Amino acid sequence: MTTLQLLAEKPGIPTTTAWYLADLGEARGKQELFTKQSPQRLKVLREHALIESAVSSNRIEGVTVEQARVKAVVLGKSLLRDRDEQEIRGYRDALKLIHEQGAKLPVSEKTILRLHRLSRANIGDAGKYKEKDTDIIEKSPDGRVRLRFKTVTARKAPAAIRTLIDEWGDSLDERVVQPLIATAAMNLDFLCIHSFRDGNGRVSRLLLLWQCYHLGYEVGRFISLERVIEENKHRYYETLGQSSQGWHKGKHDPWPYINYILYILRRPIANSKSVSVRCQLPEGQRPLWSLTRSSVCRIASGWSILSAPLPTSREI
Repeated sequence: MTTLQLLAEKPGIPTTTAWYLADLGEARGKQELFTKQSPQRLKVLREHALIESAVSSNRIEGVTVEQARVKAVVLGKSLLRDRDEQEIRGYRDALKLIHEQGAKLPVSEKTILRLHRLSRANIGDAGKYKEKDTDIIEKSPDGRVRLRFKTVTARKAPAAIRTLIDEWGDSLDERVVQPLIATAAMNLDFLCIHSFRDGNGRVSRLLLLWQCYHLGYEVGRFISLERVIEENKHRYYETLGQSSQGWHKGKHDPWPYINYILYILRRPIANSKSVSVRCQLPEGQRPLWSLTRSSVCRIASGWSILSAPLPTSREI
């Protein structure tokens, strides 16, 4: 049972989740204010976010670059010195694809494989599913090894990814699961499936950014989601561990990880207030889309969450 199936059967949500959704819903309608800055300022923000995203997402996985080389690797066209630099530039290329195409880039198996190929810089098995079963192993400082999570087998992983994509699209159409929650749930399942030999974490972060475009959240263009995840890396592993327990039997608790993802999405929106120029809506004009705190009681009791429509998979 996937997390989306589990949530559809148990439609209530925690109060904390409702607060996050309220903040995100209100902020989504105010994104236009953030973009009403000078083109030069927005260009600086875009470049800064691109650098932070490429460096942070790779650094989480132990792929690093010398500080003096960062700008040349991410923004330039200079020759690369090693594999780490290749993968960081490859992740940049994947980011550019998402930022340039946004919601026009279909959420599909083909695109997921393409993002994996780009983020792994076309090296080795980039863009290909794993051929052997791989589990997540944890090594302690004293050398002891333990099985942290048993992933989906190599034989079943491709079909599991296709099912995951279909269910996310169906959830947008049917409105059974709130879209932001569905996106966080898909991210959890993607990591549990672990469909690639290497690079699953990086693709999961690209997937999150990419799906946010489909839901109308574009702040990741100017503020790095990957940097926020890196700053909260300990909580990332902690909540992933909590929510993956019992996943194979459909008896897991997805809310720790879902709330973590909603927190991550909320942080850049909150931070945007400190880096943007103050802009005001014309007198009497309300944001195009808002979800106020007065809606929280309704949210916590069920899925009647959205006061304005989000795009369906058929509109994507």
